[in-house]
Amino acid sequence: MSDTIEIKTPSRLHITLIDLNGALGRIDGSVGLTLDSPSIKIRAQRDDRFSVSGETVFSDRIEQLANTIANDHEIGGVAIEIIKEFRAHVGLGSGTQIALAAGTAISRLYDLNLNIADIARLAGRGGTSGIGVAAYEFGGFIIDGGHKNKEVFLPSSASGHYGPAPILVRQEFPDWNIVLAIPNLRGASDKPEIDVFQQQCPLPLDEVQALCHVLLMEMLPAVVERDIERFGRSINRVQTLGFKRRELELQPFCAELIDFMRENGAIGAGMSSFGPTVYAVTDDKQLQTAVKCRLDESIGGEVYEVRARNSGAYIRAR
Repeated sequence: MSDTIEIKTPSRLHITLIDLNGALGRIDGSVGLTLDSPSIKIRAQRDDRFSVSGETVFSDRIEQLANTIANDHEIGGVAIEIIKEFRAHVGLGSGTQIALAAGTAISRLYDLNLNIADIARLAGRGGTSGIGVAAYEFGGFIIDGGHKNKEVFLPSSASGHYGPAPILVRQEFPDWNIVLAIPNLRGASDKPEIDVFQQQCPLPLDEVQALCHVLLMEMLPAVVERDIERFGRSINRVQTLGFKRRELELQPFCAELIDFMRENGAIGAGMSSFGPTVYAVTDDKQLQTAVKCRLDESIGGEVYEVRARNSGAYIRAR
C-alpha cells in the first residue's frame, strides 16, 4: 500500500447530449472534450479517521463517498487535502472530477482495486453523461452511447445508479487553441436542472436525427482529419439543435457571448453543459483579449487559453 497519493485531474467540455427522445430504446448519449486546464489537485494519506482540508465546496460529497466505500470495505481513515480546485456548477465537471479523484485515492491507499466505473457508481456520477468519467480515465475527444433500459430523462446528478455509459469513440484531439470564458453566472443544478429535463423531454425525433447527422458526418471526421474549419462549423450547428438549444435558451448572456466570439475570430463557439462556461476554437491570437474586455465591461468572469488533454488524470504514489 502507498503512503501518499497525489492526483491531478483534467476538466471537460460537455459539447452536447445526443438523444433525449429514446425512440430506439436508448437515451442520453454525449459528446465531450477533455481539457488540460482548469484542473483539480488533491493529496491523500492514510489516517485513523476521514477528513478533508483545504478550501473546497466539496467536503460533504467527499466524506459521503468515503463513508460509502468504508461501509463496503474494512479500511481505516483517509486525510484528503484539496490543493487546487475550480468553480462548481460552471459546466466543466468539477464535481465528477473531485469525486473520482477522492475515490481513486482511497482505493489506491488501501489496495481496494476499485475501477473507475465502480467509483463513479459509488459517487453517483455518470448516470446520464459518461464524458466526465471517460475524461478522468482516458482524456481526448469522447462520444458515449447512452443508456438502455433507462425510462426517465434526468441529469447525471439524479441518475447515478445507472452508471457510466459505454464509450463508443475516444479520439486524440488536435493541439488547437481553445478560448475558455467563465462568466460570473451559475449553471443549472439540483432541482432546476431536473425540472428542465422533465419539462423539455422527450425531444422531437427529427432534431435528434439532425444532430446525429452533424456529429457523424461533420464533427467526428473533422477531429480525425484535423480540420479545424469543419470542426468549428459543426460546433456552431450543435448550438441550434436538440437539448443544447434548450440549454442555451436558459443562458441568454452566454448566447450573446458566443455570438461575440464568432464575430471576433472564433471558428466555432458553444456552451459547455448548462453553462455558463462558453468556449471557442480559434486560430486568432486576439480573441482571448477581446473576450476578457467584453466580460470586464459587463458581468465579469475569467478567460483562459487552453488545450485539449489526450490523457486522463495524473496519479502519483509515494
